[in-house]
Amino acid sequence: MTAVTGEGVVMGGFGVTEPFRRELLAHCYRMLASVHEAEDAVQETYLRAWRSWGDFAGRSSVRVWLYRIATNVCLTALEQRRRRALPSGIAAPSTDLAAPPPAEPDGTAWMEPIAESLVAADPASIVTLRESLRLALIAALQYLPPKQRAVLILREVLGFPAAEVAAMLDTSVAAVKSTLQRARARLDETAPAQDEVLEPTDPVARALLDDYVTGFENADTAALERALRADAAIEMVGTTAWFDGRVMCLQVLAAAVGSPGDWRMLPIVANGQPAVGAYFKGEPYGVAVLTPTRTGLTHIHVFSDPDLVTRFGLPAQSDGHGGSY
Repeated sequence: MTAVTGEGVVMGGFGVTEPFRRELLAHCYRMLASVHEAEDAVQETYLRAWRSWGDFAGRSSVRVWLYRIATNVCLTALEQRRRRALPSGIAAPSTDLAAPPPAEPDGTAWMEPIAESLVAADPASIVTLRESLRLALIAALQYLPPKQRAVLILREVLGFPAAEVAAMLDTSVAAVKSTLQRARARLDETAPAQDEVLEPTDPVARALLDDYVTGFENADTAALERALRADAAIEMVGTTAWFDGRVMCLQVLAAAVGSPGDWRMLPIVANGQPAVGAYFKGEPYGVAVLTPTRTGLTHIHVFSDPDLVTRFGLPAQSDGHGGSY
């Protein structure tokens, strides 16, 4: 018997596709930059797999077959909307805290952070997974045309041979190689260097996260200043507002910290980076994702969506106690 369950497609009584659910979610997220859309795409992938299981006949591995379905589901979804963005991809940095942010272009959709717990299954591959989910890379991928994005992810991130990618996309090996070349060139123009970003477990990254948490929970702007690199930036995702440089960032943070005890921060990992679930006066505020380097934080991406707190598996309200990483 074949059935679709909440956990995936169960074929012939065996959950042969279920081991791929997490990696398919990561793949769809790289393509779509939205957890909600990625989850919908995975669900649609399993539904299509269930419907076409009788025609599968083992002509490829189950994994390749599922990636073919998932990639094409994502490509169809991308035909119907514009790319998802961060504020720095839309407007110039703000120089006046009192000024309203620039108007959003019509149809603007914002990137979403993803909880590592949703996609991490194999500890042995966690470092590679984190590198392929960092916010800067996901943002850069959104500048690629959908087909280029798919080819680059399938070849460079997932390591599928060109022949398998060609079969997934119903094209030729030569077309895959040409598309990959164009995608690499475009990505080189838009993607910042990633090799200096620290792992969340690195002692320096943990110290920077501690300074960030301390700065908010104790209204300690000196701790925040210690954490920021001179060229740091803060992006208020969901608006076009973002701020560049330590001096400007400190003004933003000083205006936000309030009084000691106003904020509570619970450490998490998002997009392979240290992050916090933030509560203001006990109520969920959103998620902040930090980009740590040996010389300080280069970016703070603030996603001020209260629903994100529970989506990251955190309590709906703060118990009044913060934490350290």
